[in-house]
Amino acid sequence: MNIVVLGAGAWGTALAISAATQTVASRRVTLWARDARQADDLRQHRENRRYLSGVAVPEAVQIATGPLHSGSALLDGADLVIVGTPMAGLRAMLTLLASQSVPVAWLCKGFEAPLDAAHSTGLLGHEVRAQVAPQLMAGVLSGPSFALEVARGQPTALVAASEHVSVRETLVAAFHGPTLRVYANDDVVGVEVGGAVKNVLAIATGLCDGLGLGLNARAALITRGLTEMTRLGLALGAKAETFMGLSGLGDLVLTATGDLSRNRKVGQLLAQGMNLQQAVDSLGHVAEGVYSARTVAQRALSMAVDMPITNAVVALLDGRLRPDQAVAALMGRDPKDELT
Repeated sequence: MNIVVLGAGAWGTALAISAATQTVASRRVTLWARDARQADDLRQHRENRRYLSGVAVPEAVQIATGPLHSGSALLDGADLVIVGTPMAGLRAMLTLLASQSVPVAWLCKGFEAPLDAAHSTGLLGHEVRAQVAPQLMAGVLSGPSFALEVARGQPTALVAASEHVSVRETLVAAFHGPTLRVYANDDVVGVEVGGAVKNVLAIATGLCDGLGLGLNARAALITRGLTEMTRLGLALGAKAETFMGLSGLGDLVLTATGDLSRNRKVGQLLAQGMNLQQAVDSLGHVAEGVYSARTVAQRALSMAVDMPITNAVVALLDGRLRPDQAVAALMGRDPKDELT
């Protein structure tokens, strides 16, 4: 199998490393970097010093760069193409890959920002694909996973979601191995909603922890956050059981409580008194929840789905609420039945 990973960020690099270190002699893995200087650095040092410092990139991972086009040799010889760009780059990449006959899967999580003033809501990855590459055999690889741990070969479980059986089977064959377990799922909507909303909820949980509100508050926030996530997912046509799995509850717990979570860190830094720009600048990497919070809230509003935690996060990020006011707004809501 010839696997091509487009995007040499932390997650794309980690997945390339994982695929190349599995015990399959016939597997080829190529990691494409947009930046030629980064590609040269990867070849020279066999390490992604910007995104995964300290983790060796094995010689089995071939490093590529240069312009991409639908007939390029890099893509022409692929059996599986993985898109490792942020959500903001997915539309352009899927447009480029629209004529591919082999499975394509993306790693990014979130809602695409609205394209212009005429579009008030953003789209999930599979909705972007339906617009620009409807014939593409595609899916998403998601689940509770920090790139650093995957790159180090620490045990991880992921979900390969697609409406196409062949895509799910190809993803499992490509990445399932001794340290990476891959489960198949046909509920693309549920998997993508889980991946998008958990980043926003992680900011809220980081805020809770940064304010020292305690473990009771954290448990309540995660649980009610899962309810919000499920509510939006069901409105979009997802299956309820998906949210009790790896891409729902699993990814939410990891991102909301793990010390490697950039979204959680944003919440903690805001609780410590930083403004949003200071918090983002201190990370050095993208925290998708910062950019997707508003699009999650807009999509929920357009479908009349109540998401109070998400709305509080948006108000916090916009500077309309202080951290203590955001918590007070949530705690001061009127009583209601738990299951509604």
